Amino acid sequence: NLTPAQKRQLLAQLLEKKAQQAQRVPLSFAQQRLWFIEQLQPGSAVYVIPAVLRLEGALQIEALQRSLQAIAQRHGILRTRFGADNGTPYQQVAASVELPLPVHDLSQAPDQAQTHIQTAIATPFDLTQAPLLRCQLLRLVPQAHLLVVAIHHIVADYWSLRVLMAEIAALYTADVNQQLSPLPKLSIQYADYSSWQRQQLEAADSADQSSRLEQQLRYWLLELSEPPPLLDLPTDYPRPAMQTFRGARASFALPPALAADLKAVAQRQQATLFMLLLAAFQALLHRYTQQTDIWVGSTVTNRDRRETQNLIGLFVNNLVFRAQVSGELPFSQFLQQVRDTAIDAYANQDVPFEAVVDALQVDRHLSHNALFQVMFILHNTPTQSFTLPDLQITALEPDAATARFDLSLDMYETAAGLTGVFEYNTDLFKPATVQRLVGHFETLLGVIAANPETSIGSLPLLTPVEQQQFAAWNQTAQAIPDQCVHQLIAAQAQATPDATAVVFAETALTYQQLDQRVNQLAAYLVEKDVQPGDGQRPALEGQRVAVC
Repeated sequence: NLTPAQKRQLLAQLLEKKAQQAQRVPLSFAQQRLWFIEQLQPGSAVYVIPAVLRLEGALQIEALQRSLQAIAQRHGILRTRFGADNGTPYQQVAASVELPLPVHDLSQAPDQAQTHIQTAIATPFDLTQAPLLRCQLLRLVPQAHLLVVAIHHIVADYWSLRVLMAEIAALYTADVNQQLSPLPKLSIQYADYSSWQRQQLEAADSADQSSRLEQQLRYWLLELSEPPPLLDLPTDYPRPAMQTFRGARASFALPPALAADLKAVAQRQQATLFMLLLAAFQALLHRYTQQTDIWVGSTVTNRDRRETQNLIGLFVNNLVFRAQVSGELPFSQFLQQVRDTAIDAYANQDVPFEAVVDALQVDRHLSHNALFQVMFILHNTPTQSFTLPDLQITALEPDAATARFDLSLDMYETAAGLTGVFEYNTDLFKPATVQRLVGHFETLLGVIAANPETSIGSLPLLTPVEQQQFAAWNQTAQAIPDQCVHQLIAAQAQATPDATAVVFAETALTYQQLDQRVNQLAAYLVEKDVQPGDGQRPALEGQRVAVC
């Protein structure tokens, strides 16, 4: 009953739908985890990766916009949207997208720049709409701008930011100089990688490859065979029923001499600086929790293939470092345990973390991460430097005010030494608590550098200021009043009747209860005709009693 025109229209719709389905690509394992999180907590900005550059000089805004548009056309992942078909997620790459570069003139109110930055990185993405990249310019004065970049983690990792900034520099320079793009054509796109990753794990082309991945998966199933313990850090607030991801940061820097000493200790122990810092962090967590089975997460770039080096996308993989900590164990021996564990973990890093979690069939909780609640990362990649014509560039550190874990420690190894940042969930910890943690970690590192043979249980944590404070608190000596003990107890019972006076095992007595017991004992002694100065009397059945 359709007219020829209606038939043509229906056929065109069917062909278009078939073409769209043909363009759908399965998600990589890491993308699938982030997509799943988005379904549980839609509209969250916790997985927005921010970057801010200060550009001083004669900025050519049109050239910068063209450079960004060219990068979006160059990398298919920046033209990718995400959807689901009967609950199965997929990614779909568009032929082209518009990547605008709005300019906000703040020359009359430069103090509003921070507000604009926070809004930009706190605004969530809609994963069903491409691009999952936002850029904007904030003009402070005619010769000073801030380039604010926000990109969703499902299409990028922190290595991708390095690629993005390097390509901006290359394309902007070529555009200003009226030259062609110097960037070589990409041999693969991220969609190729995600399809390849699925094939490797689910339907490997060769028996050798399948056997290798299965062997690595078996390693993790054995290493993480017991149910993961919840790291019971002493928090300031009770854990919410659902993880909130609200966070803050506390930064610190180690003295250059201490950083050099730590590197020397690691070398003598035939360990890397990462292994030493991880061992120190796990020792600190043991001291805080008194737990002996400590699980800490970390990451690997997972870009060991040449084709992925200059590709924007989510390649990073998570690893779990598990340690058995004992207070009697010398730190040097514990470091050897951590070293061996790290070597084995790196040898089995090809299996996607999400595949490990699925194979372990770990119970998932909305209140905390499944396998680990604490993350440690050492950033030791050389600092990236690039230039733009007639521009001076300064990278700024935006604070996203989020925390993906209960506690994360990022250490940075630079030419100037070692710096660190604790990122923490503000629904669990107060700022003062984390500042004390920073001081304790620095104290612990100082002792490790001086004497790595110190047992973990003997590693001091208190800072010099805390030691002085602790000594002052213990200056409690007072002149003894010319009264008997029972008289002092009676006076205290009048002043603070409900305060705890004595504790033995599971029994505790308030001062009022203790005074009552004293009076009961006194009445018993009077009944037995016990006099002051008496020691042992047969009426007390051999019990020695001192009487005031």
